[in-house]
Amino acid sequence: MGADMLPGLAMTLVQLGYAGMNIFSKLALDAGMNPFVMVAYRQIFATVIIAPFAICFERKTMPRLTKTIFWQLILCSLFGATLNQCLYFVGLKYSTPTITCALNNLLPAITFLMAIPFKMETIGIKRLPGQAKVLGTIVCVGGAMLMSFYKGSLINIGRSSLHWRYAEQMADSNSGGESSSFLGPLFVALSCVAWAGWFIIQTKMNTKFVAPYSTTAIMCGMASVQCVLIAVTQEHSVEAWSLTSRIRLIACLYSAAFGSALAFVVMSWCISKRGPLYVSMFNPLLLVIVAVLGWAILDEKLYVGSAVGSALIVIGLYAVLWGKGKEMDVPTGKTIDDNEDHGGDIEAGDGDIELPKILMMQPTKPANGNINTPN
Repeated sequence: MGADMLPGLAMTLVQLGYAGMNIFSKLALDAGMNPFVMVAYRQIFATVIIAPFAICFERKTMPRLTKTIFWQLILCSLFGATLNQCLYFVGLKYSTPTITCALNNLLPAITFLMAIPFKMETIGIKRLPGQAKVLGTIVCVGGAMLMSFYKGSLINIGRSSLHWRYAEQMADSNSGGESSSFLGPLFVALSCVAWAGWFIIQTKMNTKFVAPYSTTAIMCGMASVQCVLIAVTQEHSVEAWSLTSRIRLIACLYSAAFGSALAFVVMSWCISKRGPLYVSMFNPLLLVIVAVLGWAILDEKLYVGSAVGSALIVIGLYAVLWGKGKEMDVPTGKTIDDNEDHGGDIEAGDGDIELPKILMMQPTKPANGNINTPN
């Protein structure tokens, strides 16, 4: 039971890290930092942070790096790090944290749709678990949209004693800054497409190359080169690369440690354990966490829309995870209703797609004691 809860706990911690990253990154962008420079520093610092772990823990156990795996790593770095993060931070610069977090919750639906053609996820709409996944996705994304775009009346819960004056000053100083009602949301939506593409590629690569530390180190190293080249073409000023500002340094180090190094390792492991949809469905929790942190630290108010949206997100999330758990309980090669004892039979040939074997393989344990979890 405890081991089954680890992926969920790990993904919750990832969302906590992302919430802090959004706060620090927005402050750095408001201070005038170029988003491409920020992403470049993030990848460089992430490579430096994660490389020692790859050397220590996977130097002898890392699978052979074939030509196919190498190209998959290039695609992972391009979609999961470079395109995803560049598009997201440009969207954050030309928008607000609320809008970016809201649109980021398109990720579960995009991942679900993109995973179906590759047979990494199933619809199974005639079965209860399949219905739970579909309806849960709709409810979860709907709650995220409601939380962001419907305000409602104020819920008086008092004022937090942790209000951060520095954040208020930075927001006031940027009140006349750049914004766009079209470009910001567009870039964030495109970043979701890139992120979903990384989930799909990572799942495919995990079938033959299971080394989360090495994968993350190589991916961040490749992304460092890609992001530096993009940043150099967009920002020619040497001063733009300066990290003398404390908020810039904190934002780059924090996003590298928690947003790239730790997050990619944890998500790669969770993808190999539960598949891409499971990982992407935790993304809506970010809105809930940001709302709480916003009230506690930034003195943001809680409204009816936020409260109702948070409840819908939690309900939808558990519906999808319940359906996913029921599917994963089925033995390889069988559908949920193959047996009469499971109640109300639906045979495999009546229109539903069988659960793909890629999500059903059990973890293996090599002689060195490290857990490898091939899909």
